Amino acid sequence: MVEKVFWQDPYLSQLKATIATVSGNDITLDRTIFYAFSGGQESDRGSIGNCPVVAAGKQGHEIIYTLDAGHSLKPGDRVVVEIDWPRRYRLMRLHFACELVLELVYRALAGIEKVGAHIAEEKARIDFLYSESLSSLLPELTAQVNAIAAQDLVITSDYSDPTKEKRYWAIEGFSRVPCGGTHLKRTGEIGAVTLKRKNPGKGKERIEIRVE
Repeated sequence: MVEKVFWQDPYLSQLKATIATVSGNDITLDRTIFYAFSGGQESDRGSIGNCPVVAAGKQGHEIIYTLDAGHSLKPGDRVVVEIDWPRRYRLMRLHFACELVLELVYRALAGIEKVGAHIAEEKARIDFLYSESLSSLLPELTAQVNAIAAQDLVITSDYSDPTKEKRYWAIEGFSRVPCGGTHLKRTGEIGAVTLKRKNPGKGKERIEIRVE
């Protein structure tokens, strides 16, 4: 099972690792900083041994990296893993803005149900099963999220169950939430947050999130 260094230090943009297995264009590593799509957060972009990573996917506790055809990597090779750091950092900021928005929505509206989420480089979104418009909630929600960001609070991230790779984030006095994403160290890193409401379909509401 790959050692997920992106949990130990999500701010690393380069790492030396060893190729564990090779199957055609698919490889695994002994350790990695290259995050694979999970929890709505898009995969990192970057390279392994100077070979561009085409796709990264989870299989149980393992991560499978697909490289361009024609690579010459083999098990035991020492390689450098590099990620697009500006993109990763933006995903981290949007991800945590999403986490705060979700917690605040749950507190404001009893019984509302999250049915989807996606964190991309330009913006993020959360979809809810809800029969009424969320428009009236957005001004207060925006103010609350930005107030938390402005306080520059410490964000703790750790294992709740190391054997099952269960993780959480926590802000003292605010919340502790199960999550296996890559997290910021402080809320001040989020920046200014703007929210927009959309209606993706009958009985559904969407909040789009951007950071500056």
